[in-house]
Amino acid sequence: MLRCCRAAAAIAAGCAPGSPRGLPMAKSKFEYVRDFEADDTVLPNCWIVVRLDGRNFHRFSEQHEFKKPNDDRALHLMTKCAQTVMQELEDIAIAYGQSDEYSFVFKKKSRWFKRRASKFMTHVVSQFSSSYVFYWKDYFKDQQLLYPPGFDGRIVLYPSNQNLKDYLSWRQADCHINNLYNTVFWMLVQRGGLTPVQAQERLRGTLAGDKNEILFSEFNINYNNEPLMYRKGTVLIWQKINEVITKKIKMPKEEEEKEVEVTRTKTKVVPLHCDIIGDQFWEEYPEILAEDS
Repeated sequence: MLRCCRAAAAIAAGCAPGSPRGLPMAKSKFEYVRDFEADDTVLPNCWIVVRLDGRNFHRFSEQHEFKKPNDDRALHLMTKCAQTVMQELEDIAIAYGQSDEYSFVFKKKSRWFKRRASKFMTHVVSQFSSSYVFYWKDYFKDQQLLYPPGFDGRIVLYPSNQNLKDYLSWRQADCHINNLYNTVFWMLVQRGGLTPVQAQERLRGTLAGDKNEILFSEFNINYNNEPLMYRKGTVLIWQKINEVITKKIKMPKEEEEKEVEVTRTKTKVVPLHCDIIGDQFWEEYPEILAEDS
């Protein structure tokens, strides 16, 4: 019914139904307004990075009672949403996330939506946001979603492989800096008895070594033993995975179906918690930066 209505509307508008965007049979006098649309095609042969961040997530995390300094439920939900984005959209080579942000890297040679920046950004942000609401109940079983979360996005181009690696290194370094601070801050508040203001004053001007010393000497915590997901963030890559499934097949000369195990190879989005600043990661997964990937 909907398709018929659209066809009728296309005919009424003077367009050929079934054609892409309707090959115009007769132009409307209003079509000139399309000339106001800006050309937002991004440069060719550049890595396209779409980074999204939670909007007012400090307030959102407080009202939804996120655990401090890290809430596994929230981090796993973010990763699930990012996996959904990679599976639904084309040409994403790698993604990196921490806290309430995720960066999606589209291939240098991607021609997805003719490389229109607005399409890249809006599709990523909308797919991620809707996934966050859709999968919320799977991770926050006892916590009702009080209001819809918001995410904003930006798009940045990086012309060389080294530029891209430096960008991802910057985000992982940011993860480490923020998590170390938050870990010490919340230990001082939760176990040290300080108010948030007092904890801020205690940490003012301290270096990484100072923070590590506070954790170890006052709370018997070795920061290097904290989970990698907290310290390194999450990297999403494509990997071929062997899956064993059970199928029912009918064997020759047999009347009943028989269950047999079949191994098949699927390409899936896999989360890793590892260092991406050094060379080891890139040497282990050279296909990510390959020109023909």
